[in-house]
Amino acid sequence: MHRRQFIAAGLSAMVANMAHAQSSGFANWIAGFRGRARAAGISDRTFAAAFANVRYLSDSIERDRNQAEFTRPLADYMATAASDARVSNGRDMVRRFAGVLTAIDQRYGVEPHVVTAVWGMESNYGQRRGDVPLIATLATLAYDGRRGRFFESQLIAALKILQNGDVTPQNMTGSWAGAMGHTQFIPTSYEAYAVDFTGDGRRDIWSDDPTDALASTAAYFRRFGWRRGQPWGVEVILPRGFDYSQSARAVTRSPADWARQGMRGVDGQPVRNFGNASLITPTGAGGPAFLVFRNFDVISRYNNAEAYIIGVGHLGDRIRGLGPLRASWPAGERQLRRSERRELQQRLTQAGFSTQGVDGRIGPNSRAAIRAYQRSQGLIPDGHASLDLLSRLR
Repeated sequence: MHRRQFIAAGLSAMVANMAHAQSSGFANWIAGFRGRARAAGISDRTFAAAFANVRYLSDSIERDRNQAEFTRPLADYMATAASDARVSNGRDMVRRFAGVLTAIDQRYGVEPHVVTAVWGMESNYGQRRGDVPLIATLATLAYDGRRGRFFESQLIAALKILQNGDVTPQNMTGSWAGAMGHTQFIPTSYEAYAVDFTGDGRRDIWSDDPTDALASTAAYFRRFGWRRGQPWGVEVILPRGFDYSQSARAVTRSPADWARQGMRGVDGQPVRNFGNASLITPTGAGGPAFLVFRNFDVISRYNNAEAYIIGVGHLGDRIRGLGPLRASWPAGERQLRRSERRELQQRLTQAGFSTQGVDGRIGPNSRAAIRAYQRSQGLIPDGHASLDLLSRLR
């Protein structure tokens, strides 16, 4: 045999042996999991039907282990989140499903444009619901993933959904990480909050009809305290010389108190009294500023990423007819990677501005250190951890 052929044959045999070992290990894990599923109330019939065609999904493990940090420039993210096409399609969906969305609003007190915005962000109005077999991906991630305990809890919940008859194993599909349907519920959230709004006896978030999925999202928001008529946030204009140390979620004041400091809405008027609010400046003094209300926190229960919350909120505003943001996002400015955030903390501390630890998380202590450093350099003390700031410290 030619040397290259010999090497290729050896590699093929090694890959085959690894695949066999992986398959055997996965099968043994499923056998052991069966007892835990039975103890959680899953019948043998449900288990057998769910696992009839399950196989190890190496792609799910690969994607789990190689998730890229979110470092995309916020300007690019927001341009996609509230693109002209997504806004136009969202308005079309509000008109198309007006009866359903009005009925959902009447029952749960969550406005049509809000529910539609989540739908748009999560699956582009049902166009990207995910086609990965859910039991297979959850079992793979429970067996071989970084968060085995979490994914096993999701797998148990998914089996309970099947046992309840809401969907068949063949139709239970979603993302590689287990999010399902038009508005991408994970199984445990589905179990706790999904509703049968159509009254057909099934909480069906997978079919082409989005009714149950949209109602389930509204039910979720109501559960966490959505206040009808209150905005998620309002874009504001800050006065010259504003004290940016007040830009923190821990600082809450009434709109009237903020107005006394010279803050105004983009229309030049004081912000209406929708309740106490915090100021956020996601890209520091160089970008938009928002007063955010209780509903901002409710959206965060769906996804805690600040960019996502603003994306949903702004998309909803555009769908209901409001215009684009007045201020522009800084072009090209991306978020720092975790390694860069750690480096920033290290360099600030070495420069005499202690962050009280190096963990890669930009919290109150890090922001205070950034502000102190910025003041020492004659910069606007907005506490924003930027690449420019890191470059200055290097």
